[in-house]
Amino acid sequence: MTALDPAERAGQSRKLTAARASIAASALLALAKLVAGLWSGSLALLSEAGHAFVDTGATVLTFYAVREAEKPADAEHHYGHGKFEALAALVETGLLFGLALLVVGEAIRRLMETDVKIDAGWPVYVVLGVSIGVDFIRSRQLGAIATEEHSDALAADALHFASDLVSSVLALIGIAATQFGFLKGDALASFGVAIFIAIAGYRLGQRTISTLLDAAPGDLTPQIRQAITDVPGVITLDDLRLRSVGPEVIGEAVIGVSRSLRMEQAAHIKQAVAEAVAAVEPRALITVVIEPRALDDETVVERTLLVAARRHLTAHHIIAQQIGDRLAIGVDVEVDGAMPMGRAHAIATDFERAIRDEFGADVEIETHIDPMSPHVMAGVDIDPVAREEIIAALHHHALEVGWLGDIHDVRARETSGGWVVNFHCRVDPAVAVEIVHQAVDQVERRMLVQFPEILRIVGHAEPEDHG
Repeated sequence: MTALDPAERAGQSRKLTAARASIAASALLALAKLVAGLWSGSLALLSEAGHAFVDTGATVLTFYAVREAEKPADAEHHYGHGKFEALAALVETGLLFGLALLVVGEAIRRLMETDVKIDAGWPVYVVLGVSIGVDFIRSRQLGAIATEEHSDALAADALHFASDLVSSVLALIGIAATQFGFLKGDALASFGVAIFIAIAGYRLGQRTISTLLDAAPGDLTPQIRQAITDVPGVITLDDLRLRSVGPEVIGEAVIGVSRSLRMEQAAHIKQAVAEAVAAVEPRALITVVIEPRALDDETVVERTLLVAARRHLTAHHIIAQQIGDRLAIGVDVEVDGAMPMGRAHAIATDFERAIRDEFGADVEIETHIDPMSPHVMAGVDIDPVAREEIIAALHHHALEVGWLGDIHDVRARETSGGWVVNFHCRVDPAVAVEIVHQAVDQVERRMLVQFPEILRIVGHAEPEDHG
């Protein structure tokens, strides 16, 4: 069983206290109305007494429902016990409609009587006056707590007290009318009491049945939908399912995001959606499901890299050509250098098949298999004399090729596979990347010819004003 935090315990205590107070208030008012009704003979007041006794029973039911609903989720109730409140409210709805029918039947019988005597002394008016005051205070208090704690059962109680207030006023009017000579006033007031009881039952039943049938909370759905679609990175909201379980709103949201996103980026969007929903409704528990979506502006290179990433392959040097109405793609794929050629070729073939699935069966695809070192090679700085020769050669070739200047940060190390050389150079920041890349490539190729010992050479170009 999950422990409740202090705020949840405070809310539970507040709800239970309100339910206990409602039981006491309902019982005392019901008893007072019954005594006054029997003493005076007023059908309206007796109807009110019956209404109050039904409310007392409903309030007792509310107390137990609130107590059960506050229990956390367990092995048998994965979504908690919140619907106990809705079930209690449904029972209260049936009680209200049953009482309304009884009152109508008794009112019809009383209308057919010719000799109606009502002894409405001051105790009757006192009981009804006190009842109206208590009903007003309790309906306001319970309504506020029910709204803050999202309690269906307490909302039902608040509705009961509000309907009691109106029906008590009608009973008071009916008794007063009888006192002034309008003998049918009491019976007609009973009809009004029955109508308000039925209206209260209908409003409560409508809300309760919606909860039990997992109807989406109509007021929250458009707000949550808008909050999700406003989150940066959410392309589409494909599905949103919400339902109320006690004070909580539980559901699922399926969102579309760019399929080219990294897992960390997708997780960040998912978290942002959860926070946006919580800002609208803090009690919402929404499961966010991410669906990858292809964007209209994805390039051939991006789509090729995505296919490689799905297969945990490293792809580079992608060349795409449009030959008439046919697309041609060339790409280098890195595999373990110690891997048997047969297996490496099978991996490349599978990658080519995936490329055709992405671009169409008529795409022309050629893969070049590059060896990738499976381990970290041990390296040491090469002889200082050899390093100076490398630096001098780099300056010479950069001068001849053009575009590149200020050769610096030259590092040359000797490994078991050969020399590894890295260098930095500066270029005009306005020159296109393609031109710079070609110039660096030319320098690297010339160095490989001049120094066969070099296994790998990497040049890093940076703008001249770069710190």
